[in-house]
Amino acid sequence: MTAQQRLKELSKQDKTTRRLLMLISAAIGLTIVAQAYFIVSVVDQIFLQGASVAEVAWPLFGVLVSLALRALLQYVNNRTGERMAARMKQKFRSQLINKYTRNPVLTSEEGQSGGKVSVLLDAVDELDAYFSQYYVVMMQSSLVPLILLGAIFYMNWVSGLILLITAPFIPVMMIVIGNNTQKKSEEQMSQLQAFSGKFLDILQGLSTLKLLGKAEKQVEEVEKSSLNYRDATMTVLKIAFLSSLMLEFISMLSISLVALEVGLRLVLYDQLSFFIAFFVLILAPEFFASLKEMGSAFHAGRGSMAAADKIYAELDKEEKQTEWGEKAVPPSPALTFRSVSFAYDEERFQFGPVSLHMEAGSHTAVVGRSGAGKTTMMQLISGLLPAEGEIKLDGNPLSQHRESSWFQEVAYVTQHPFLFSGTLKENILLGVKQGEEDALQKAVEKSGLREVVDQLPEGLETKIGEGGRGLSGGEKQRVAVARAFMKKPTILLFDEPTTGLDVKTEQILQQSIAELSQGATVVTIAHRLHTIQQADQIIFLEDGKLAASGSHQELLAQSAEYQNMVNVQQGVRI
Repeated sequence: MTAQQRLKELSKQDKTTRRLLMLISAAIGLTIVAQAYFIVSVVDQIFLQGASVAEVAWPLFGVLVSLALRALLQYVNNRTGERMAARMKQKFRSQLINKYTRNPVLTSEEGQSGGKVSVLLDAVDELDAYFSQYYVVMMQSSLVPLILLGAIFYMNWVSGLILLITAPFIPVMMIVIGNNTQKKSEEQMSQLQAFSGKFLDILQGLSTLKLLGKAEKQVEEVEKSSLNYRDATMTVLKIAFLSSLMLEFISMLSISLVALEVGLRLVLYDQLSFFIAFFVLILAPEFFASLKEMGSAFHAGRGSMAAADKIYAELDKEEKQTEWGEKAVPPSPALTFRSVSFAYDEERFQFGPVSLHMEAGSHTAVVGRSGAGKTTMMQLISGLLPAEGEIKLDGNPLSQHRESSWFQEVAYVTQHPFLFSGTLKENILLGVKQGEEDALQKAVEKSGLREVVDQLPEGLETKIGEGGRGLSGGEKQRVAVARAFMKKPTILLFDEPTTGLDVKTEQILQQSIAELSQGATVVTIAHRLHTIQQADQIIFLEDGKLAASGSHQELLAQSAEYQNMVNVQQGVRI
């Protein structure tokens, strides 16, 4: 999939913004038609019918309202695009930072630091034009010209036909110039990355260059690199000006044809009224103005493709082998069940056999009635129960992992976490190295424990009783989440820990869990189905067997039992 296709898919995922832009664009098109109608009405009544200003008060008021409304809608449209661009840039920067910080030693070995800074800052900034200009204008230009063309066809089909024939020349010109723009923008981005990398490297090693007497030579290198970037930038600007000139030429020629046709039919053949002729002549430039905006936006969008290629190249770059031939550890493993089963004894509950797969970094929800085997499945994943069959992590059997190292990778947050007699700090640091004060304070903040700690008489050194006596249920849950933050696990197991908590505590824990889940494979026992509808995969268990699996919508279509469970819960909430 190309960078353009990936950006397009990313834009489509923001359905709320997409619908809002479509609604605003349709409103802008109707406002332009109303504005033209009121202007023509005022001119026709005053200059041809001899009406007074008082008699055209309402049409004048309509002109003012339509102008104000059009300006307001255009402002909201632009602001919507800017907010979307800001969100997308933040998302890309977060992904790049996570990529670079995941293994900083290996990252530092791959190319110049300045080049990575350039991708993180400059390349991401270049994407602004795609979301704030290209995407917004393309949405607007897909609706506004159609509305204007429809109004012109309604008034004068001949003028509409001329516009329909001449309009395609603009997209053709956009494609021809746009492809060239993308190539030159790629060259510009490469020159900028080379310039940034060279400049930062020289700054970092300036003392060494001075001592070796090579500083003057590097000045020439920087100058050469900056001039290459300047030339590449000027080439892109030249193409932009050429694009604008060609679009103006095409639109001017097309409007002239419409004006000629309208003039001949109005003056010589007396086939049109002044009202219709003037109405068409007002809307024709508006029609081509929308298409010209699309051309300019297309140019900006193609220019962003070079930056997108650089960003996706970084994000798609595979983890390298270390110097000793060991593969860099991924942030989260894939989990695979192959005929996994477990029996407490012959007369009690039996789980499985179950076969399933959970992608690395995915969110899997486990649902089912009480006693279906949800907790048993979690304990099998965590290694607390011995499994018959195979549980694999990235293709390697779980049995090959050392128990101590595996438990360091797993965090299991239940509805009733156990707290030992001792200080709050000792309970949070349980199972991790002592003395990590910075990490401890961050875990306290992220788990929402700060306000609890500040109210305790001795802060983190406050002693609590066995089982967490002295703390509420929500405070115990926050301690359990803080423990998970300290471990930084790659496998996260949740037995829906927010069940039964007050709204404020639930919001705090949901936010903490969402942050904790980043970069980990998450498995959740879901008691309230509405909380896991966006999970990547839902596992539906019945009597210890895998009854169905898939997304929420797929299970609704495939499993009558799952659908019945959802309906029952919805009825309870109502």
